[in-house]
Amino acid sequence: MRPQMTVLDVLYNLLGFLVFGFYALLVVGVVLRVIMKRRPIGVSLAWLALILAIPVLGVSAYLILGEIRLGRRRAQRAQAMYWPYVAWLQHLIAGFPHQPVTPSVKANPLVALIQSRLGMPLLGGNRMALLSEPEEILQHLVTDIQQANTSCYLEFYIWQAGGQVDAVAEALIQAAQRGVDCRVLLDSVGSADFFDTDWPGQLREAGVRLVEVLPAKAWRMPFHRQDLRMHRKLMIVDDCVAYTGSMNLVDPQIFKLDSGVGQWIDVMVRVQGPVVPVMWSLFVRDWEMETGERLLDSQRHEPEYWTEKGHHIQLVPSGPFAGGDCVQQILLQAIYQAEHSLVLTTPYFVPDDPLVAALQSAADRGVSVKLIIPERNDSRMVSFACNAFLDELLTSGVEIHRSRKGLLHTKSVLVDDDIALIGSVNLDKRSLWLNFEITLLVDDHSFATMLKELQQRYLQDAKRLELTEWRDRPWMQRMLENVFYLFSPLL
Repeated sequence: MRPQMTVLDVLYNLLGFLVFGFYALLVVGVVLRVIMKRRPIGVSLAWLALILAIPVLGVSAYLILGEIRLGRRRAQRAQAMYWPYVAWLQHLIAGFPHQPVTPSVKANPLVALIQSRLGMPLLGGNRMALLSEPEEILQHLVTDIQQANTSCYLEFYIWQAGGQVDAVAEALIQAAQRGVDCRVLLDSVGSADFFDTDWPGQLREAGVRLVEVLPAKAWRMPFHRQDLRMHRKLMIVDDCVAYTGSMNLVDPQIFKLDSGVGQWIDVMVRVQGPVVPVMWSLFVRDWEMETGERLLDSQRHEPEYWTEKGHHIQLVPSGPFAGGDCVQQILLQAIYQAEHSLVLTTPYFVPDDPLVAALQSAADRGVSVKLIIPERNDSRMVSFACNAFLDELLTSGVEIHRSRKGLLHTKSVLVDDDIALIGSVNLDKRSLWLNFEITLLVDDHSFATMLKELQQRYLQDAKRLELTEWRDRPWMQRMLENVFYLFSPLL
């Protein structure tokens, strides 16, 4: 005789049916949202595979990380400042003599693309120094801060206390105490350890305005995407000298030594001239987006101008804002117009299909393509995903050189020994689509020669990867590489 169902049993069954129905509707809704977003096919397919294969994890991951959400207030500020910023930039450049300048024939398509998408002009009359030794870089930063008279603005992804970097903090404290306007933007995740030290309190007590950018907190997950990062490396002093490049505020002698990759190898460029106020404006734009405080008209800009041996520079800001994804188009354009040589350095190489196709196309038409990456990487997932692309590149004739000296962290592109791209952008999807980044396009043969000499030193410390040797790697390693390749659009 079948037992009679109680009212409680009916309620349990009803509750189970409602929970299952709600979850099924949620999965279907998320799948439809992925489809309707019309992102690159590889990205959409990777999300759909994760959602359908592991529904609970996949749906949760997509709701947290799947879409670009800066947060309501930050998005409103970004929208409100856009047109005032464009007008301010146009007025600034109109007041500079001999500006803008005429680009070289080879750089003209790139310059036009950047001008059209971002409104950034190519400016002449600048001076640049390429700094590649960490002690030299930190000493230059400290010296310029010590000599600051009016303002000192810093924006970095990572600040790690300890070693020679503490001299930067001490110089900032001294500058603030003598009345210099000191402001610092630090990424919440990258500089998390720094915020747990005594330094933030000491800096703020001395008068340094220190702001934690894009705070990553559990309660913020429903409101903005938690893995959007402020990845820029930028310092501007007195509106007359600026720095950018790949180096964070860290001392390589102590930074991540337990990761087993050796010391990090970086570069920074020290810039003087008309492009410095434009770099200044990028900082104050980020400052306004994060704090709501407008600084655009806080000072006059009268930069020095060098008529002889001046470098032509164009600033390329990128990130999750209108036009900010054009850095990928710029990179592809640079690769496709290369005629005889192309050298790229990056610590993280997880390209999309268009970038792989562009590199293969360049090699197929006889361009000497050299890719310099670290032999060891601090991210196992990125390392496996990177390796999955190397076979097809080697087959096309792309030379791949793996640096053995340490973790090569320099991000640079050199086209035909004439045009250089240098800054904070990695050759991965995160840098190209999600992070706030900064790149300089330099249309100048003398600077390109300096970068070429540096890249040659990297090549001397690297081992060229041979296709036959690469195909002999263990079967299990290839399997892991192909698994991570499937999810490379999400890394």
